[in-house]
Amino acid sequence: MAINRVIRNPARLTIMALLYVVGSADYAFLQEQTGLTSGNLSAHLRKLQKAGYVTVEKGFSASRATTAVHLTEHGRRAYEAYRESMLCLFNTYE
Repeated sequence: MAINRVIRNPARLTIMALLYVVGSADYAFLQEQTGLTSGNLSAHLRKLQKAGYVTVEKGFSASRATTAVHLTEHGRRAYEAYRESMLCLFNTYE
């Protein structure tokens, strides 16, 4: 059983779990929920984006920059597969 190397990182796993529940979130919400610095969050989002798991959309709202992060369908399937592989692993050793 291969464990997804992109998702298994604790910070990226947290981001994926949050997005799995809410679908999309703004950058400030993700930063607040994960406790990551802006630089760390950006680096992890780039890795998730490169894997095709999230999309990052920059825009403006009320004259200020906004960043929205969306879980892709590919990301949703990857997270579900990761979760299933972890459950199987845990059940093996119960």
